[in-house]
Amino acid sequence: MRKVYLDNIAATPLHPEVLEAMLPYLRDTYGNPQSIHGWGDAAREAIEGARAKLADLIGGQAEEIIFTSGGTESNNFAIKGLAQAYQARGKHIVISAIEHFSVLHSARTLEKWGFAVTSVPVDGYGLVKLDELTKSIREDTIIVSIMHANAEVGTIQNIEEIAKLLKGRGIVFHTDAVASVGNIPVDVKDIGVDALSLAANQFYGPKGAGALWVRKGVRIIPLLDGGVQEGGRRAGTEDVPAIVGMGKAAELAQMDMPYRTGYLSGLRQRLIEGMTSRIGHVLPTGHPDNRLPGNASFCIEFIEGEAMLMLLSSRGIAASSGSACTSRALKASHVLTAMRIPPEIAQSSLLFTLMRDNTEEDIEYVLETMMPIVDRLRQMSPLYAKFLKKHSGGR
Repeated sequence: MRKVYLDNIAATPLHPEVLEAMLPYLRDTYGNPQSIHGWGDAAREAIEGARAKLADLIGGQAEEIIFTSGGTESNNFAIKGLAQAYQARGKHIVISAIEHFSVLHSARTLEKWGFAVTSVPVDGYGLVKLDELTKSIREDTIIVSIMHANAEVGTIQNIEEIAKLLKGRGIVFHTDAVASVGNIPVDVKDIGVDALSLAANQFYGPKGAGALWVRKGVRIIPLLDGGVQEGGRRAGTEDVPAIVGMGKAAELAQMDMPYRTGYLSGLRQRLIEGMTSRIGHVLPTGHPDNRLPGNASFCIEFIEGEAMLMLLSSRGIAASSGSACTSRALKASHVLTAMRIPPEIAQSSLLFTLMRDNTEEDIEYVLETMMPIVDRLRQMSPLYAKFLKKHSGGR
């Protein structure tokens, strides 16, 4: 049976060159970077080399990179650490309605700590409404956090315009760029943010490796107490192999990005056009043009997403329904409902996220497989039966 992996938003495969770069630090160079001897020196030098590569990828400075365990920790660190650092100025935070749960739940925690949080709505494409964002700003607003690209529907936000709106207001601007860094060009100088979260497993690096970039001069309170690692900003013994792998993945992403984005955009369009032309009642979600190159997201009406995932998996195809963190939850995606998609349609979400190794033959196999799956599930769907009855004049 053919195997087609289209769940890369959950985790990309480890690039072979990344694995090769990591192996010496799993076998031979095992010293603690904080140790004052040769083994420690070698580990510390490897970390600083990776830090420089990651900074190059996003246009920052090496000393502005703080390594973390992944995107979730980076977002928690940013929201909570920045809020505590600037609470003397005010206690109001602004986020969007479609943020990742690591931002949404961090904001809820801040509310318990006495902060006020405003959630800004989005339009039908998942773009933040700039007029609503402007109206949400208050005298006591200290942080705005808007994701760079939404992993679930692929929409890329106009972060540069948001940065212009906030300029000169004394507000710290954070963006969750986990879904975008390594997949599309991201330069922190161009987009105008003060802090940015990213994760290695989104660009063919290891799981459990992430980073938070914080612009020089921006204050942040450590999330973890303990040692002096990461300049005293993130305690805990560094995962040297993972950090080295992340650095190598960043280096490869910078070299491959022009080809990778063009290739994946072509495959994505082929998949979207095939789904909408071959299968009826398919609603593409997200912005039609301003979206991640490997993201193809849909609502397949009258069918539950979980049922499609199980049947696709039985045919060797990996996909997801809603975000990777909620695909096991039997409820409508908060992203889709924020985009004003009715809950009964949002339940039918299906997300394909492509990688560099996918082929046109993979896309054709998915399309050929989807048609009988949709037919089978709709034959069992009471919603579809009701729809047919309504449109046949009740006969």
